[in-house]
Amino acid sequence: MKRVLLHTAFWLVYIVQDVLLVFLVNTTRAQQTTGTNVLLSVEHVIVLLVPKLLFTYFILSIALNRIISEGFGKKWSLYSLFALFASLFLYRGLLVFLINPVIYGWHDDTSFFYALGFPVALMDIGFVSGAAIAIKQFRQQLTRSRVEQLLIKEKLETELKYLRNQTNPHFLFNTLNNIYALARKRSDETPDAVMKLSKMLRFMLYDAAKPLVTIGDEVRLLEDYIDLEKIRYNGKLTISFAKDIEDEQQFISPLLLLPFLENAFKHGASESRFASFIHLEINLSDGILRLSVKNSKEKNGDVCKAAAIGLNNVKRQLELLYTDYDMKVINETSLFIVLLTINLKSYAKNKVPDS
Repeated sequence: MKRVLLHTAFWLVYIVQDVLLVFLVNTTRAQQTTGTNVLLSVEHVIVLLVPKLLFTYFILSIALNRIISEGFGKKWSLYSLFALFASLFLYRGLLVFLINPVIYGWHDDTSFFYALGFPVALMDIGFVSGAAIAIKQFRQQLTRSRVEQLLIKEKLETELKYLRNQTNPHFLFNTLNNIYALARKRSDETPDAVMKLSKMLRFMLYDAAKPLVTIGDEVRLLEDYIDLEKIRYNGKLTISFAKDIEDEQQFISPLLLLPFLENAFKHGASESRFASFIHLEINLSDGILRLSVKNSKEKNGDVCKAAAIGLNNVKRQLELLYTDYDMKVINETSLFIVLLTINLKSYAKNKVPDS
């Protein structure tokens, strides 16, 4: 229905402008009243609309699609040329044998093959068919652009879901083992550990599916993660978590900060044979989030490939989600540092639009 309305609107606009043009020409060559001239101009335009419609819809509905799909081959070039000549002859026939003698009552000696007749017919038919083709190509380009944007959006959303789901399975395995050990000892810490793990899993399964969560929820996830990891180390690890958050209701992409902390535990503290430390600092002021994660590591120890992949995954998420951020990684002899700054106001909705 929409397509029919668009085509109808196009031809109505064309008829109006063509009637106006013919009317202006008629006023210079025929002494008629304005009303009569308008009526004659309408009849003139409606009759000559026949060859224009036939050629235009032959090109739009048949030839154009074949030419685009098969190329400008000899067959369709001949078909199009034949259709054009047929339309030109029909145009001249209607003008010479119907419009001039019947509508206008002119009985002159103008020949069917009048020298300027066919160029004028070609310009008249070519104008309207060219305009129709241009509009159709423009609309198809818009459609292709929308489809392309939709495919890009779906690709980016899939990539984001994949990156967010890179949570270390060893953490869950180790935590369950630790909780099992606490339960065997009938420790009073067991219910609290189970509750923290339950909260983390609920966040990862449900809240992480949202485009944004509050910074308060993200920080509580980090706190629960730290508390669960502490069970493993029995005092061998010193952990500090300093927070200075102006507004806990500001929004951030979920699971964006956890990989930095996870990396510090897995590739710093867990690989150290001696007492180790992790210092975590978060500052949020005027929409600017600053995160600092420092962890000890074995002297001259290299950052393993898995750690590098994890940090690269987070960097890719930042590229997809924020237009204003900075991430620095400092690898010293016995210290590994990650410094992250994000302008939370630069969340790039245009990169991955909401579904």
